[in-house]
Amino acid sequence: MSAFASDLVILVPDNNMAAAIRGVLSRPKALAIHRLLFDVYVHVERDPGCLNRGHDFLRPLTKTYAHALILFDRDGSGQETQTRESLEEAVTRRMAAAGWEDRGRAIVLDPELEVWVWSDSTHVDRCLGWQGRQPDLRTWLRQQGSWLQDDPKPADPKGAMETVLKRARKPRSSSIYEQIAQKVSFRRCADPAFLRFRELLRKWFPEDSID
Repeated sequence: MSAFASDLVILVPDNNMAAAIRGVLSRPKALAIHRLLFDVYVHVERDPGCLNRGHDFLRPLTKTYAHALILFDRDGSGQETQTRESLEEAVTRRMAAAGWEDRGRAIVLDPELEVWVWSDSTHVDRCLGWQGRQPDLRTWLRQQGSWLQDDPKPADPKGAMETVLKRARKPRSSSIYEQIAQKVSFRRCADPAFLRFRELLRKWFPEDSID
């Protein structure tokens, strides 16, 4: 039996990321982990709050959760000149000093959450309100200059998503992020932050580790 009441606590900067994380964690088999008991909290100071004070937010929870993650966007953090890796290292060190030791990690999305949205899955078209439209979503974005032909993602992932939603007359909501996370194959995502997220989950919560 675990000494902790719950498996994982995750701190994020906004409701969109919270919804995406809930969507991802609703698919333990696709992640190759066991089903988790987890909670997701949103920091009121958004990305800068997660970066600078996330460790303080999570400090009282070290005895409740087995592991902790802080996720936030590099864009909007106030430290955009820093690399994703350097920001992750700084926050992870503060988490360790706050009592998480080697049980806590930071993951920085570069440039932002919307980089997880873009894949070649038709589920993305459907969730963004583009199903059945011509030209197809990626062709239209290339025609708009938002997605260069040889690039795996739009240069401005958030801007591209907002442009598509506006054209499709679909209101932006957190539920879109959750729907995409619940539908799109994780094998299609090569983003370093997502791969790191999946790697940590597999290390901490392997499929056959339930007592």
